[in-house]
Amino acid sequence: MNSLPVIAVVIPCYNEEAALPITAKQLLTTLQGMVENDLISSDSYILCCNDGSVDRTWKVIESLHQSDHRIKGVSLAHNRGHQYALLAGLMTVRGHCDAAISIDADLQDDVNAMIDMVKRFREGYEIVYGVRASRASDSWFKRTTARAFYTLQKKMGLDTVYDHADYRLMSNRALDILSEYGESNLFLRGIIPQIGLSTSIVTYDRHERVAGESKYPLKKMLSFSIDGITSFSSRPIRMILALGLMLLVLDVAMGIYVSIAYFGHDAIPGWTSLMLSVWFLGSITLIGLGVVGEYIGKIFVEVKHRPRYYISEYLID
Repeated sequence: MNSLPVIAVVIPCYNEEAALPITAKQLLTTLQGMVENDLISSDSYILCCNDGSVDRTWKVIESLHQSDHRIKGVSLAHNRGHQYALLAGLMTVRGHCDAAISIDADLQDDVNAMIDMVKRFREGYEIVYGVRASRASDSWFKRTTARAFYTLQKKMGLDTVYDHADYRLMSNRALDILSEYGESNLFLRGIIPQIGLSTSIVTYDRHERVAGESKYPLKKMLSFSIDGITSFSSRPIRMILALGLMLLVLDVAMGIYVSIAYFGHDAIPGWTSLMLSVWFLGSITLIGLGVVGEYIGKIFVEVKHRPRYYISEYLID
C-alpha cells in the first residue's frame, strides 16, 4: 500500500464495565505499537458498540472517550444481541477507515494477532480470519461441543471457517459488500465467507477472560447454531423429506407383511408394536413441524423489514 492504512477496531459490548478499561488499555498499546512501526496510520481508532447494557458499560465508554479520543463509542437503543451490535459497529466505521478489525471485549482473542492481520491486509488480502491454533486449554466437554457445533454446520451446508468466531479483519470494500446483505436473521460467520474477495487466516492462542462472565453459555451456543443453520441452509427440510420417503417405503413393506399375515390367518394383535409405531411417527411429525415452523418464523421476521437496530447515542468526534 502507498500510504499507511487507517484501522478501526470494533468491540461489541454487553455488560462489560469490568473488562473495558483493561481491554481499551491493551488495544491502545497494540495500536500505538503498530503506529510506531509504520504499519498503520496514527488516525486509527477503537469503536465500542454498547448493546443496550444494563450496567455502567456506556458510562465507562464515555469516560474512556474523554481520556483518549481514539476511543469512540455508539450505543444501541436497546439490547439486540452480539451479532447486531457487531454489525452496527462495522457499519458505523464503514467509509471512515481502510479496514476494520472486530474483537470481543473479553480479550480471549489475542490482540497481537491484529499485527499479523494488518500485515496480511497490506499484502492485499481483504478479509483475514482469526482462527484458534488449538483447543488444548479447553475442557473435554467444551472441545467436544465446539467440534459438534462446526461439524453440524458443515453437514448442514454452511460455509464457515472452523474454529473462527468473530475475530477478523475486513477491508472497507468488504464492509461495503456486507452492507448489501439486508437479512434480519444475522449470522455473520455464515454471511462473510459468501462475500468472497481475497482471504487469509491468522492463527492465535486463546486466553481466559480478562474480567466478567461469558455471554455464550451452552444454551445460547445451541440457539446460535440453530439460527445459523436455518438462516443459510434448507438441508434440514430436505432431510425431513428424505426421512418421509424412507418411512413410506417402510409403510409399504409393513402393509405387504400385514396383508400376508391377515390372509394367512397368522395375525396376532400387537399392542406394543402399534404403540411404538404411533409414538415414532408422532415424534417424526412433530420434529418436521418444528423445523418447518422455524423457517416460517424466520420468513415472518424477514418480510416485515423492520430496522435491525437503532443507535441512540454517538461518541465519534
